[in-house]
Amino acid sequence: MPSWAHSQSHWLALAVAALVALVTTPLVRAVALRLGLVARPTPRSVHRVPVPHLGGLAIFAGFVAAAVASLGWADADVAAVLLGGLVMVAVGLADDVLDLPPVVKLAGQVGAALVAVVQGIRIEVLTNPLGLLTPTGADDLLVLGAWGVPLTVLWIVAMSNVINLIDGLDGLAAGIASIAALTVLVVALQTGQPLEAVLLMAALAGSTLGFLPYNFNPAKIFMGDTGALFIGYTIATVSVVGLLKSAAVVALAVPVMVLALPIADTALAILRRLQAGRPVMAADRDHLHHRLMRLGFSHRDAVLVMYLITAWLALGAVSVAEGNILQGVLIVVTLAASVHLVARKLLEWNRQRPRRLGH
Repeated sequence: MPSWAHSQSHWLALAVAALVALVTTPLVRAVALRLGLVARPTPRSVHRVPVPHLGGLAIFAGFVAAAVASLGWADADVAAVLLGGLVMVAVGLADDVLDLPPVVKLAGQVGAALVAVVQGIRIEVLTNPLGLLTPTGADDLLVLGAWGVPLTVLWIVAMSNVINLIDGLDGLAAGIASIAALTVLVVALQTGQPLEAVLLMAALAGSTLGFLPYNFNPAKIFMGDTGALFIGYTIATVSVVGLLKSAAVVALAVPVMVLALPIADTALAILRRLQAGRPVMAADRDHLHHRLMRLGFSHRDAVLVMYLITAWLALGAVSVAEGNILQGVLIVVTLAASVHLVARKLLEWNRQRPRRLGH
């Protein structure tokens, strides 16, 4: 491992990733414009002008630079994460350029997840919060055995799509991913997770932060599926890296908590489409960010509201990771109650607005 991998090396990894992403994003944008690889406005899109959409390549470049500089190519965890990540980036890039059929896109995501699993990134053992007896006879660990492979694939594919489906407004996915990555990084440091997991998550946080200035409203470039799928994949796989070395279920619980907003939005979208008899992968304009804009929030304000909710959830996740379960629950309950009250007031105001305007 390089000599600079010491107790503060995660900040250096974050800085390297941010700098590389910051420098390469304009270059990627220029290439995308020259090749005509842009996202053109559609009836369901919010943007009104063509925008380059290969920004995920800059995020990937920042991540790779920091990961290799801090841990080296020979590190098994880096090799496993990067190999599967390269496949996921290729799937996203193909979709951005060719608009892949949903089934082909999903198959590619499963393939990327399997690459990581074959390289050793799999959920094998979890702490057993219920104290149930496992096949090994131990009551403190839940050994998954063969079930670990499909569970890991499902985890990776699900997280990849959660980030992808939230990427509907300028800066939304990049900002939420930055908050999530920073939260997982803080928890990894607090809970003594291995250096590999810490540095890889720092690299992801830095690369998304370096990309965000170009992606925030009004966006100069989109991350596209190239970036969204890679970010979700990386959060999932690096969380498993932390889990492999500690067996602590908190390694998976924290990203679920901090990403509860896009996870819930994704689950509701799937249910909504199934009830309507439409394909699960079909796009619509009923995501949470669309609903916020219909309530009167501006593009930028809707994004900031979702940042705020995610940051609040991050506080709850950190509290739970520290063992303050009650505090974490209180934070989440307070957030839920506040959101409910504000939403009710906004709905009332929105219903009354036509009458007020009529006077």
